[in-house]
Amino acid sequence: MMYDLNKICSSLVIYGDFISAEPYGSGHINDTYKVTVNQSGTVVNYIFQRINNRIFKNVEMLMDNIRRVTEHLGRKIAGKEDSSRMALEIVPARNGQPFLIDDDGNYWRAYLFIEKAQTYDVIKNTGQAYETARAFGRFQRELADMSGARLFETIPDFHHTPKRLETLESAIKSDLKGRVKEVQPEIDFVMKRKADTARLIELNAAGAIPERITHNDTKLNNVMIDDVSGQGICVIDLDTVMPGLVHYDFGDMVRTSTSPALEDEKDLSKVFMQFDMFEALLRGYLEEAGTFLNPVEREYLPFSGKLITLEIGIRFLTDYLSGDVYFKISRPEHNLDRCRTQFKLVESIETQLDRMNKLLDELR
Repeated sequence: MMYDLNKICSSLVIYGDFISAEPYGSGHINDTYKVTVNQSGTVVNYIFQRINNRIFKNVEMLMDNIRRVTEHLGRKIAGKEDSSRMALEIVPARNGQPFLIDDDGNYWRAYLFIEKAQTYDVIKNTGQAYETARAFGRFQRELADMSGARLFETIPDFHHTPKRLETLESAIKSDLKGRVKEVQPEIDFVMKRKADTARLIELNAAGAIPERITHNDTKLNNVMIDDVSGQGICVIDLDTVMPGLVHYDFGDMVRTSTSPALEDEKDLSKVFMQFDMFEALLRGYLEEAGTFLNPVEREYLPFSGKLITLEIGIRFLTDYLSGDVYFKISRPEHNLDRCRTQFKLVESIETQLDRMNKLLDELR
């Protein structure tokens, strides 16, 4: 669909002449464009995004989260060298809101473009793993003292693993597509680990690990990597920033960064946790986050990789049993293949947990 980005530009606090716009990035939820403007002879770039309000039902509260987070981060980095590239900066609408609504009811937001940096979809080496974890650790640390009301939950119970398990059990019971009989090994795999699913939630309820502000989508491509230094300079894609446990972020880094296989790989022999990637993640994360984590939070970092991988596998299995209604598929057993890669990675993590915990002890 074509949008009048020139008109949208004129509705934002942007002074200059619209030059061009082009699709940007590889995101699958929002429509993203790089917009170029001539400001008194200087070419300035911006990022425009059409927010998918079918996924995010309350855009106003989502954008209030992002406004509060970016303003807090901006205060933290004010005066630092290269501060304009270290945190997203919202370009407000002319009515003062951090978003605008076009004539067709579409929600839009804009950020200053971060120059001389880019994102990567595939993690290539331990250096990138280290920088990714370091950036997300710094993001959590800088938000640890943010005051004010609790952030809005853009996706309620997103990483509440026991509730994900309850949804799976309901799908097994209803068996809408008659698929339960073919996935009994996968069901047994989950049920054998049922006690694990509630461990972090129980520790939080007991006060052993606190709720914090977390990103909840800690993939490599949500960190801007500097073109020259190779450092992770800015965390992006803040739609899922909300209250959570630090383990949600670290666990998803382990899930998405340590296996060399694709998420839907059919050959499970290619699926395993590369320990050197885990080590890079742990070192990078603790370099920044280690100053504010309590001892129990630290203790459960290795376990979180197993838990979040198990949780995503549960979600894929649930969707397969429900008739593939949530995740997009390109083949009949696509979600089952995804489920199996997650469970294979869980097994690989389990065989290395002792070594992971030993490394954690060494880094204290």
